[in-house]
Amino acid sequence: MDLLIFYLIIVLDTFTCNGMSSMGLLYFLTADCVEEIDAQQVFGYALFKDGKHTRLSYPLEKFHSDVSGRSFHNGRFIQRMREKSASLPNVRLEQGTVTSLLEEKGTIRGVQYKTKDGRELTAFAPLTIVCDGCFSNLRRSLCNPKVDVPSCFVGLVLENCNLPYSNHGHVILADPSPILFYPISSTEVRCLVDVPGQKVPSIANGEMANYLKTIVAPQVPPEIYNSFVAAVDKGNIRTMPNRSMPAAPYPTPGALLMGDAFNMRHPLTGGGMTVALSDIVVLRDLLRPLRDLNDAPTLCKYLESFYTLRKPIASTINTLAGALYKVFCASPDQARKEMRQACFDYLSLGGVFSTGPISLLSGLNPRPVSLVLHFFAVAIYGVGRLLLPFPSPKRIWIGARLISGASGIIFPIIKAEGVRQMFFPGERKCYDKLVCNLICLPPFQSNGEEQMLN
Repeated sequence: MDLLIFYLIIVLDTFTCNGMSSMGLLYFLTADCVEEIDAQQVFGYALFKDGKHTRLSYPLEKFHSDVSGRSFHNGRFIQRMREKSASLPNVRLEQGTVTSLLEEKGTIRGVQYKTKDGRELTAFAPLTIVCDGCFSNLRRSLCNPKVDVPSCFVGLVLENCNLPYSNHGHVILADPSPILFYPISSTEVRCLVDVPGQKVPSIANGEMANYLKTIVAPQVPPEIYNSFVAAVDKGNIRTMPNRSMPAAPYPTPGALLMGDAFNMRHPLTGGGMTVALSDIVVLRDLLRPLRDLNDAPTLCKYLESFYTLRKPIASTINTLAGALYKVFCASPDQARKEMRQACFDYLSLGGVFSTGPISLLSGLNPRPVSLVLHFFAVAIYGVGRLLLPFPSPKRIWIGARLISGASGIIFPIIKAEGVRQMFFPGERKCYDKLVCNLICLPPFQSNGEEQMLN
């Protein structure tokens, strides 16, 4: 079967290898891709707030010993995946910049792209998979992109830095918003400082360095302070807007959206790569029984199930990322302060109170119902702390606002993700099976090699 895959970049540094050894093609493409790039194993998170800290470990007891998170230089991982893909006998790699999709009577037939030497070429296939990243210029005809930019990341690389908890991501609940630290090689630690809004201090005139030294540095753990200041002095500071965009596809014959071009969430939890690789597994399982991709309208109907079947993992990680970011940001509002403190204390309880949320965060437990239960358990825990031992009218009022605020955080995110798709993704199974039978009957036909445009 012919597949035309346009792939630019997935802009995230971490993902969770949850059960990777059972994922067939995904394992083939990624297993050794993280072994030769100095990728670091990650076994959980460390959470810091007001001088206190707690460790949240992935519940990996029931998994194979090689199952863990990985953090790395993103470019190295992408390059290794390209090399691995090129080793497949039915894949031809071509490098170019896709300028437009080729459409004929409402069906995508392929792409037009420009090579490094300036030549304009075309490539055709029954199915074009569009995944050209967060800055996609192709998605507008394939989805309804409602992009939100709640904040920006200011990025630094700390050298020879010993984190308080080795092999863990570190989240500092700072003011005004979180700060992240995680290893990306055996000698380097990535630091991402969240700055709310779309404007950041200027790097050129020194405002950024001053902001990092005077506002941010005093809030980082003492073990990291010197390395952080040294990285600021070195001056290799980068900024990146943090985008979120719910999946709102227009089912289009001949084309399918994937990756950040299709769906984005706040990168606080580093869940983008987990969602992307999970989507690959879902799509692989849908395409595996097919013998002919040339009936574009029927194939399009069949592949609509992709958008539903991906929901348990994707919506869980998306919703948690958006909700946690809003909870973790500092606020002068007393109810928001109580919610933030309640979240930290709830996770610090250990047991199911920490393993439950961390399982959701890592994609090990992709159950949206569990997410909602834990989120409101945090809110109720916060209200209980307010009302004990002696409730007062003021505390009751703050507790009511806390519940109201929690609802105002999570319900709009769930609505954007789609209530039916998120909580009842199995409704389409019978219909999908019928359509699959219709398009699996013709004998295998191939009109050319699989192509991956880079």
